[in-house]
Amino acid sequence: MAVSSQFKAFVCDLLSDLGEVSARPMFGGVGLYCEEVMFALISNEVLYLKADDKLKADLAEAGSGPFMVDFGKGDEPKPMNGYWEMPQSAMDDMDEACQWGQKALDYAQHMQRLKKKS
Repeated sequence: MAVSSQFKAFVCDLLSDLGEVSARPMFGGVGLYCEEVMFALISNEVLYLKADDKLKADLAEAGSGPFMVDFGKGDEPKPMNGYWEMPQSAMDDMDEACQWGQKALDYAQHMQRLKKKS
């Protein structure tokens, strides 16, 4: 789940139009935050967005798939459906990346508001 400092910096720059994006170590990967809300993660040099069912469907249509977790017990990796890969086309297009990123951030902020109400 290694993440290079170069890729981390690239992703933070790619999504910088969303606001101040920070990266924090997390379980061998990196959590991405904007306004103190985690909305994405990086694992093995791949960017994954926090996604609700609508965003998952849109990402699937764009050719993306879920974050796969390998628990190292000889089993096949299992999907962690809460996070889906950023479409490859967006990795070279800041506007497209920020459109996807904003959807993930909106969802993450919505979920945080619901938690605070509980």
